This record gives sequence, structure tokens and C-alpha cells, in this order.
Amino acid sequence: MSGGVDSSVAAAMLAREGRRLVGFSMQLIDKLAGEAERYGRCCSPEDFKDARRVAERMGFPHYIIDMEQEFMDRVVLPFARDYAAGRTPSPCVNCNTFIKFDSLIARSRAVGAEKVATGHYAILERDPKTGRTLLRKARDLTKDQSYFLFDLSDEQRAAAEFPLGRLSKDEVRELAREFRLDNADKPESMDLCFVAKGEDYRGFLERQGLMAQREAGEIVNSSGEVLGEHGSIGDYTVGQRKGIQVPSQDKLYVLRIEPEQKRVVVGGGDELLNDRCVIERTRWIPFEILDGPISGSMRIRSNDTGSPATVTPLPDGRAEVRFDVPQRAIAPGQAAVLYDGDLVLGGGWIVAGSATK
Repeated sequence: MSGGVDSSVAAAMLAREGRRLVGFSMQLIDKLAGEAERYGRCCSPEDFKDARRVAERMGFPHYIIDMEQEFMDRVVLPFARDYAAGRTPSPCVNCNTFIKFDSLIARSRAVGAEKVATGHYAILERDPKTGRTLLRKARDLTKDQSYFLFDLSDEQRAAAEFPLGRLSKDEVRELAREFRLDNADKPESMDLCFVAKGEDYRGFLERQGLMAQREAGEIVNSSGEVLGEHGSIGDYTVGQRKGIQVPSQDKLYVLRIEPEQKRVVVGGGDELLNDRCVIERTRWIPFEILDGPISGSMRIRSNDTGSPATVTPLPDGRAEVRFDVPQRAIAPGQAAVLYDGDLVLGGGWIVAGSATK
């Protein structure tokens, strides 16, 4: 229970059904380093008070559990390492996989709970033929969070419950008013939960003492011609246009980052297009292993609507993705998630722009 309207309504719906509940709020970040009264977009005292008031109104116990170390180890530190290595991280996917549906499930079982329900907008259903738990997009596609849940194991999906999956955001707020919840009209956060309002990820990493040591390097074009110098590859992400700071009559974009050479490669917008990429650490949902090519709609970032693609398995849990139409700014470190209509087939983590890289 984050204190927001989504998790509050999910809990209230289950309580109304007569389910036995225990409310958990996760303490993930204790303020911001060096600032006594400034918090990220989660874990403030007011958020926890909102969650507790919901629990009291609906008649179930509520606890705040300290998960700062797990969050630091499994989400924040990998986030910092990815940026230092020139990758574009997906911390929300890791938070779901390793915190909400791993550490939290373990703690919930310690108090006798069989499932962990959250305010995620997604749909889970059991496949009667295989017994596996399938993941589908939410009914409200503007709120759908299935992309961020693709990496859950079948065991984790079976232990999860998403009461809001078939509701719209407007319907959720209306239910909150029916339940007379104080946070019915509470604004929602759309950005990284651990970064404070008005601050970017670089400011957060600096405050936490996690910013990688700055090492200068070359900015080159795709032919290897040196155009200028950068202060740190951590300042750049694939697809970035602003802040490149090299003279050019044309718009320049970051095409790729070569961390071993401390080099940033830039070029025109058309050079960002690529018709393939390689993914690793693949996770498949309707089946355990991909044993041959499969086609579907592939999303290469959370706000992507998806493009037709064919995925072919490679050794060691990797796969090659070939798009029917070249895609713009395929960024290593991001999750690539394959769909068949509203069914999530699975995905993996982008490591390269082609099978040969």
C-alpha cells in the first residue's frame, strides 16, 4: 500500500469481498540524502498515513516494513551501474520482479498470507491447459502496466492478484469515493518513485553518492571522426539530442555508447533506425522455453505502442528480434516485451542493436 488511490482501492475491494487482509507499506527510501524534510515520490510520512487510514476504515491491520536494503541492492545500485555503463535502465521492472513480488511475497508468507495484491493495472488468468498463469494488458490501455510485469516468474504471477485490471482509472476514483477514502482525488506519480519532484536521476545519484566517477572521452560520428569531447558517458543515453554540445549544422543524436572506449557515437536521426536487436535473460509466460521463431508486437520502451517483430531464440537465454519496420533508438538496458494482442508472450533485456554487435 503506497498510500495512493490505486493500491487503496485494490485493498478496499478485497476487504469488501470478505478477504482477510494485512496491509504492507514498503519503506524503500528514507528521505533524500542530506535533506531532513524532502522525500522522493514515495515513502513520505503522509503517504504512509494515507495507507493506514484506508486500512483502519476497511478494518484490517497495517504495517510499514523496512525494505531499504533490498531496494538499494536490487533496484538503485543496478540503476546506477547501468547509467555508468552507458545503458538505459528499467528500474520499475526490477522493482516488481525483485521487491514487490520476491522480497514482499516472502515476507507476506511469513505472516500466513497466500497472495500479494497490488494496485497494478494488468490482468492475470490461469491457462487451463498448461496450468501456467498468463499475463494480459489491462482493460484501460492508458494505465496498462503489463510491460513492467513481464519478468515475473510463473510462481510469482501465481502468487499475485491485480483487482484493478478490468477497471478504468475513472472507475477506480469513483470506487474510492464510494468507499469514502480520503485519497480518492490524490494526484498520481508518473516518474521514478525514488526521485524527488523537480529533480532528475542525476541529482538523485549525486545525493546518494552513487554517481560514477566522471571520465572524459571522445564524441565521434559513425565514421569514427572525432567531433568533440564529453565529461562522462553517464550523461548520455541512446536517442538523446539535447546537451551533446558539439558544433554541427544538422541535429545530432546519440546513436550508441561504447563504455570500453569511453566514447559517445552521434549522428543524424535516420542513423537511429535499426531493424533488429538482441535481448538477453529472456522470460516467457505461456511457455517456459522458446524453441523456435515467434511473431508478435514488440515494445522496446514503456511508452512504445509496439511494432510487428519476429523473435528467434539464441543460445544462453538470448534471442534475436527482427522488426518488420526499422525502429528508432533501440536502447541497451531497456526491456523489450512481446505481445500477441493483449497477451504478454514474454521478453528480455536489450543488449545490442544487432546479432553481430
